[in-house]
Amino acid sequence: MKKVLKILGIALLCVIVLVVSLLIWLANQPAVRSDYTQKVETGGGLEGKYIQPGPHTVEVCEQPVPQGFGKYVLCYPTQLEDSQYPVVVYANGSGIKASKYRAVLEHMASWGFIAIGTEEEYDWNGFASEMCVRHLETLNQYKEMDEKPNQFYGKIDMENVGIIGHSQGGVGVINAITEQKHAGAYKAAVALSPTNKELAAALEWEYDALKIHTPILLLAGAGGGDDWVVTGEQLDDIYSDIDGSRAMARRKDTPHGDMLFAADGYATAWFMWLLQGDEEAGKAFSGKSPEIFLNNLYQDVKIEMKQRKEEKS
Repeated sequence: MKKVLKILGIALLCVIVLVVSLLIWLANQPAVRSDYTQKVETGGGLEGKYIQPGPHTVEVCEQPVPQGFGKYVLCYPTQLEDSQYPVVVYANGSGIKASKYRAVLEHMASWGFIAIGTEEEYDWNGFASEMCVRHLETLNQYKEMDEKPNQFYGKIDMENVGIIGHSQGGVGVINAITEQKHAGAYKAAVALSPTNKELAAALEWEYDALKIHTPILLLAGAGGGDDWVVTGEQLDDIYSDIDGSRAMARRKDTPHGDMLFAADGYATAWFMWLLQGDEEAGKAFSGKSPEIFLNNLYQDVKIEMKQRKEEKS
C-alpha cells in the first residue's frame, strides 16, 4: 500500500510540475505573433500600406523602472539621426505586458517613432503611461545615463507624443490624457476596445470621456466577433461624450483580443498623420472620401475633425 501511495504521490507531483511548467510557458508566450503584419486582412490601400513595416530598421532596449511595473521597453529606429523622433506610448490591457506584444511596438518604431511601454498589468489609471512620458523627458535631457552614453539625448520630439492602449489600456489612454500630470503632452490618442463605462465603473476603473480634448480614434470589434468589452452602442456612447476632434469605427468579425493588432494599419496612419504630418496617411480619415468610410471591413464609422462630421453605417 505504501508503495502504491508513493507511486501516486510521484505521479501527482509530476502532474503539478507539468501544469506549472505549462502555465509558465503560456505566461511567456507573445500575445501578438511577430508576423501579424503579413496576416491581417486589409480592405483599403492606406490600411494595407501602414500595416506593413515602415522604412526603418528597429532596435529594442529595456530600462529599469523604480516603480512596481518591471521595466520600460523601448523600440526605436536603429539609426537615430540628427533629428527628433515622435513618440507613441503604449498602455497595457489586463495582464498583457508590453513585452508580450513587442511586435506591435516594433512595427510602430519602423515608421519612425520611439515606442515605449512597461510591464504594468493594471494600467487603467494611466500612471504607467505618465511615467513613460517622464522617463522620456529625462532621456531627452542627459548625454549620459548611469555613466554611459545616452543615444536618446536630444532625439525625442516631446512636442509630438501619442498614446495607444487596448481594453483596460484603452481606459488607461483616456485617464492618461485627462487626469495625469502630463495629460496636455499628448497630441494624438487611440483607444482600442476601451472598457465600457458600466463595466469600468464596476471594476473601479472610472474615466470621464467628457474631459477628452486630445484628438482620439476609437476602434473596436463588431459582427460575429462582437467585442463584448464594448459594444457598438457603448463605443458610440464614449464617442458622444468627446468634445473635440474624434473618430470611431468597428472592425467586422474581429474578437476583442485581436483588436490589439488587427486595426494597426489605421492606428499607425492616425499617428503618422497627426504626429508626423503625413498627409497621405491623413486621407484615411480626412478629405471628401476618407478611406475608412469606403473600407468594407469596417462599419459604424464616424469622424469629426475640426468641425467636419461624417457618418457611415
